[in-house]
Amino acid sequence: MTTSLTITKPDDWHLHLRDGAMLEGIIASSSRHFHRAIIMPNLVPPVVTTAEAVSYRERILAAKPRADFFNPLMTLYLTENTDPADVAAGFADGLVTAVKLYPAGATTNSASGVKDITKVYPVLEKMAEIGMPLCVHGEVTDPSVDIFDREAVFIDMVLDPLRKRISGLKVVMEHVTTRQGVDYVLSQEAGLGATITTHHLIINRNAILAGGIRPHYYCLPVAKREEHRLALRSAATSGDRRFFLGTDSAPHSDPNKETACGCAGIFTAPNTLSCLAHVFEEEGALDRLEAFTSLNGPAFYGLQPNEEKITLVKRAEPVACPSKVHTGDGDVTVFDPMFPLYWDVQ
Repeated sequence: MTTSLTITKPDDWHLHLRDGAMLEGIIASSSRHFHRAIIMPNLVPPVVTTAEAVSYRERILAAKPRADFFNPLMTLYLTENTDPADVAAGFADGLVTAVKLYPAGATTNSASGVKDITKVYPVLEKMAEIGMPLCVHGEVTDPSVDIFDREAVFIDMVLDPLRKRISGLKVVMEHVTTRQGVDYVLSQEAGLGATITTHHLIINRNAILAGGIRPHYYCLPVAKREEHRLALRSAATSGDRRFFLGTDSAPHSDPNKETACGCAGIFTAPNTLSCLAHVFEEEGALDRLEAFTSLNGPAFYGLQPNEEKITLVKRAEPVACPSKVHTGDGDVTVFDPMFPLYWDVQ
């Protein structure tokens, strides 16, 4: 039985750090275990220019513990007024790594997102020309589409036509949640990758609804049926280079989650690696954990793997993990996987 596992230090290819007191309260949960992270730009107001991304990055670096080496990779929030020249200049200077597409109204702070995809074609064409990745929140927001079908409809109605029109565009399907999403990625030979979250490998929609409404399991894209969770597990543990970790760890204060209209988001940063080791061990795939957490993402983004290593140790007794992280904006509940965790980061 494996009781110790040393892997290349992981990266997080989809992370929400928020700003201000929340950023200061939760940054250490990511910086202690991850070398790099793709930082989501959906602040209020959103990060839409290179100058704003640089300013946000400086705030992140000022907030992290001094002892932690952490490299935030910045993204720009795509709007119908985004300047292709600013995007290209930020990418050329190494200040911005990717652009994020939010369909308007799809998730937290997405009101400024794209309503008409054709209006951002000039930006996307420039990105294809320079090799800059597009990170996609892959859901339609048409109210006539069931919330559990939004990802599959987005693939058919938006993503596949877009990729056929601008064939050179590198795209990351972020937080893929369905069997259809997995199958679409597997059907594409180049230019398409997908992140998978920790929580979507563990929960299905019953976690939100069975036995009462449990807001700390509510996220967007919402967790789906068990068949979809199993498809995600198969993809994540396969070693396939097209799938890599993007936690989508998304903190909200408890009062903003536990209310009549609670925020979407699950805060997994503090125990993600313990949860993933448990999942990969269950699937008999501990030897492929490093590929998912540390190798596939850099390969897609054209970066080298990290030089540092971390060691995961399986303890005889369950690992103690705080149920909440205290911030100046209020307490944030940590994801509860509903089973004991024995793997710990040494």
